[in-house]
Amino acid sequence: MSKGINEIDENLIKWRNGTGVVILRKLKSIILWILSIIFIVILTIGIFILISVLQEKLLVPKDYIMWIFRYPVSRLIFIYEFFIILGFLSIFSKNLRETKEIKDTSKNNSFLKWNKKLVLITFVTFNIVLLYTIITAVTVITNNKIINYSFLYPNGKEYSYNDIAKIQTGVYGKKRNILFRHTKGDFFYILELKNGTKIDLTDVGGVKNDIDERFIIEKIDIKLVHMGIPKESSMQNFKYCTEDLDKIYTDKIKNIIKNTR
Repeated sequence: MSKGINEIDENLIKWRNGTGVVILRKLKSIILWILSIIFIVILTIGIFILISVLQEKLLVPKDYIMWIFRYPVSRLIFIYEFFIILGFLSIFSKNLRETKEIKDTSKNNSFLKWNKKLVLITFVTFNIVLLYTIITAVTVITNNKIINYSFLYPNGKEYSYNDIAKIQTGVYGKKRNILFRHTKGDFFYILELKNGTKIDLTDVGGVKNDIDERFIIEKIDIKLVHMGIPKESSMQNFKYCTEDLDKIYTDKIKNIIKNTR
């Protein structure tokens, strides 16, 4: 009897030291990766919200009706997501934490310190420029003017509605996934200024009183068409937007597209 108990104890000890340890390590690794993914999502959303708040506080005047977070600069925000993922990988991945042993000499130590400083300075400088570029990628629409901010014009360049050369509007048909640009069924409303600048009002950063942007665009469109600004519109792919949007929104899109002088 005692012999059987001893064998059970020995097997239990072996399991704890062998298979049990492996299972616990794998379980710990899975939990860490799940937590990492959750933190990555939370941090990404947090960064996006923070940048939006900074843009609105720094660049958007009180008399705005909507403001645009311009493409393709707006997609640079995903670089921060890459940094976050890289950071978590460097923490939880053993392979990334393994480094070559450096000899303890004054020459190597001084080179390492200099190299770290250079990397740090480069990283900080890059992020300052990146943040500045992203924050200034804003166009503000008011009742009588357009303010276009950019990297080179942080104070903004003002245009009147008379500076609009033409309007292009419709619904995208073919799916476009280049840099998350468009998908089939996306509504677009592009203002082309006389200097060639194009502003898509559907790249919305914010709308006053949180009104749906299609309601605001409809009002702007009525005003611009009444001013006699040339408009190119097409109902060709309209059916695609009805697949995902409620009728109240598709009706607005239809009104905008069909509104011609």
